[in-house]
Amino acid sequence: MTTSTVTAQTPAKASESAAAPAPGRIARRRRLTQWGFVAPAVAFMLLFFGYPLVRNVVMSFQDYTPKTFFTGEAPFNGADNWSHVFQDALFGKALWHTLVFTAGSLLGQFCIGLALAVFFSRRFPLNGVLRSLILLPWLVPMVVSGIVWRRILDQDTGVLNSFLDTLGVGGHAPWLTSPGMALLSVILVNIWIGIPFNMVILYGGLQEIPRELHEAAALDGASAWRTFRSVTLPMLRPVVTVVLVLGFMSTVKILDLILALTDGGPADATQTLGTLTYQNSFVQLDFGAGAVVGNVLILISAVFAVFCLRANRSEGK
Repeated sequence: MTTSTVTAQTPAKASESAAAPAPGRIARRRRLTQWGFVAPAVAFMLLFFGYPLVRNVVMSFQDYTPKTFFTGEAPFNGADNWSHVFQDALFGKALWHTLVFTAGSLLGQFCIGLALAVFFSRRFPLNGVLRSLILLPWLVPMVVSGIVWRRILDQDTGVLNSFLDTLGVGGHAPWLTSPGMALLSVILVNIWIGIPFNMVILYGGLQEIPRELHEAAALDGASAWRTFRSVTLPMLRPVVTVVLVLGFMSTVKILDLILALTDGGPADATQTLGTLTYQNSFVQLDFGAGAVVGNVLILISAVFAVFCLRANRSEGK
């Protein structure tokens, strides 16, 4: 009786094992499924980021002129575009202005944004309303902000000078027309625009810090500043890295704000790599030189991003 039962079950087990897919086939099917989800993102990156990047690098070694759009001819000229750009005195001035503009903007945006994030992390009446109002500079298009601030900072009819004149401080400051003040004015306007972004991201990071850590520090007798320095900032470091990297990427290439405020003037006092790229490519129609400056911008952004990410990773270890 037992023997017949075993004999009857053996063919069923054999058929089940034959119908079951092999482990290797399951792994291949799973791998294909994973690539199916990743492939659209890879195709998007290659099409909209990879190709323009490679094309821009190639263009920087070509004699690319408006005639090229009709004839399709863009002969290679070696490193002529690069040497022409690097020998231009305006490139060095624009590079320095870009570094000053980016560093000043990031420092002001981050410090004020962090202070506001800490302030709004406490509960008080109208907290949500005030946070919503602070977001307005970030929501307004940058060109609109630039035009509005150009009216405000106008030397003769601007609201700011009129207000200062009412206070008796002196209301004829050349905010945008003096080479010594124009870059500072543009930095201050950009700080005003970027504060909400920094505040929102840092505020979200502060909400993720366990309150038990602050309570434990208070029980140990730590002051508010010691708690912020020893507990809050270390826990906030990954968010700070994201804020600085994204802020740097958006600040180092700013074009529309400077065009709306000063158009690179006066006397090239607010000329940056972004405006220089625009002028070379679309004003002077020297697309090869514009591609060179664009590649420099990309290289600076990549170096900064890698440096910040590696520094954050080493500190995390």
